[in-house]
Amino acid sequence: MKIKFIIPIVVLVILIGASFQKLQDKPVVYIIGDSTVQNGSGKGSDSLWGWGSFMNLFLDSTKIEIQNHAKGGRSSRTFLTEGRWDSIMKTIKKGDYVLMQFGHNDGGELADTLRARGTIKGIGEESKDIYNPIRKVNETVYTYGHYMRKYAYEAKSKGAVPIIVSPVPRNKFSGKGKIEKDQYGIWAREVAGQTGAYFIDLNAMVINTYEEMGIEKVKAFFPKDHTHTNEAGAVLNAELVVKGIKQLKNCELKNYIK
Repeated sequence: MKIKFIIPIVVLVILIGASFQKLQDKPVVYIIGDSTVQNGSGKGSDSLWGWGSFMNLFLDSTKIEIQNHAKGGRSSRTFLTEGRWDSIMKTIKKGDYVLMQFGHNDGGELADTLRARGTIKGIGEESKDIYNPIRKVNETVYTYGHYMRKYAYEAKSKGAVPIIVSPVPRNKFSGKGKIEKDQYGIWAREVAGQTGAYFIDLNAMVINTYEEMGIEKVKAFFPKDHTHTNEAGAVLNAELVVKGIKQLKNCELKNYIK
């Protein structure tokens, strides 16, 4: 009687194995960045959200896995030195994608006792040896461009596709109804050109949208300060990221858009 169950059990094992393999083969889009990409625990604390928390509204999660590794307060430097990138490098594989947005925290001090998270301005290969009072170690600090290149090149080394996203702007209007710009959007574009990474100019897209909406309507997106958005603002930014994905030539990530 037991012989009758051998074939069904074998078939079941094969089916389970095939399903597991299919799950393993599903591409992953890794998202890295700061609090404008994932605020806090990503659950809307203080009504603040980052755009990475809403990519599931636009990407088909049955076909691609979305992992938002962004962390508030991090710069292109500290996301690396804290080991967050190393953990991604252990699992990232060929056919995966990395959406990366840094810049908001890179302008800070290199070695202050509060955060010590800044990077050297620009995209060159300058470096500075410092003592990090937070980590209590000697550290060589590099430029914003150095760290962004590292993410792009190392993603490529694993067969993954790096996509550099210029940082969302702060809610800082000038007297003429224009949003103030900074250099990080320009540097992000230049690094993408250097590395051959795809580039989404989220900074420009959001600025254009904000300026069309006007100061009062945009103000509603920022309940706490000029940097962190509420859910509506984060959803708008996520929608613009997806618009940017659609515009990328020969980038297969667009195939996973709903």
